[in-house]
Amino acid sequence: MSEQVWKPRVTVAAVIERDGRHLLVRETVRGQPRLNQPAGHLEPGESLLEAVVREVHEETARPFTPTALVGIYLWRAAPGHDTFLRVTFAGQVGEPLPGLALDPDIDDTEWLGIAEIEARADECRSPLVLTAIRDHATGQAYPLALLKTLLDTATA
Repeated sequence: MSEQVWKPRVTVAAVIERDGRHLLVRETVRGQPRLNQPAGHLEPGESLLEAVVREVHEETARPFTPTALVGIYLWRAAPGHDTFLRVTFAGQVGEPLPGLALDPDIDDTEWLGIAEIEARADECRSPLVLTAIRDHATGQAYPLALLKTLLDTATA
């Protein structure tokens, strides 16, 4: 009898705050509108920092500079569902780059204050959205030097 191997799905996300407002993406998930941070899955051979820079760029058409690690979150919607290990970064974005389209899964981007996000909590893709924003608002920030990438990219 073979034993099933449990593997959480590794994702990255970005908390981007400017003047008290947070840059979120609007997407449609199973026919429902959802709010999320720019976020996505870690790809093979990619560092966590490379992944978050790529995801923000794809989902917002903006350059992203990570400045701190907000937190590492383990989440599962319910028993039997996928488990996600989400590494969340804080950072700054530039202006949208001309000629770049948003990822096809993204409907639009929106700047919202915490109170606006809390009022729309039922639209958040997961509880990770508000949890990370609240953690960031309390000053939770860890040096990026905590992250080490030891991938042998020559054989990737």
